[in-house]
Amino acid sequence: MGISKATFGSGCFWCVEAMYKQLKGVVEVLPGYSGGNIANPTYEQVCSGSTGHAEVVQIFYDDELIDFTQLLEIFFKTHDPTSLNRQGDDIGTQYRSIILWHTESQQLEAVKTIEGLNAAKAYEKKIVTEVEQFKVFYEAEEYHKNYFALNPEKAYCNAVVRPKVEKFEKVFKDSLK
Repeated sequence: MGISKATFGSGCFWCVEAMYKQLKGVVEVLPGYSGGNIANPTYEQVCSGSTGHAEVVQIFYDDELIDFTQLLEIFFKTHDPTSLNRQGDDIGTQYRSIILWHTESQQLEAVKTIEGLNAAKAYEKKIVTEVEQFKVFYEAEEYHKNYFALNPEKAYCNAVVRPKVEKFEKVFKDSLK
């Protein structure tokens, strides 16, 4: 037991970071890039779609207060895991749904969850979430950190991030700090 790590991509990392950082047991959430083939990519390179990286968050959590299964539940309830390479108006491989597992138990839990959701027909279409072994995480540029908290008046934050975060807060109110 102690501090564990989870790495998820489920669309724009500004939204994902703003949600996960509010959870009891989550110690830190860092936006960044992973799953690609270019070392030290910039935001502009990732947005071009040429790096293979997805916008992800790396979540550091106290596994005595919240576990990987709970993080997966939130992952699947806060984005469309059936949408290939897009979330809403954010389109491209950098916005794909991806779970980058750190341990074999995370891999097994992710696969089991996807199989269970597909079998239960929880979504109208099959889940396209990629499940890959974590290799490397590149922290995003400083201005991406706490983006929503620091820029709530920006148009994208008002139109996309705020509604997503407000919905998250209602659904997971009992899990918030």
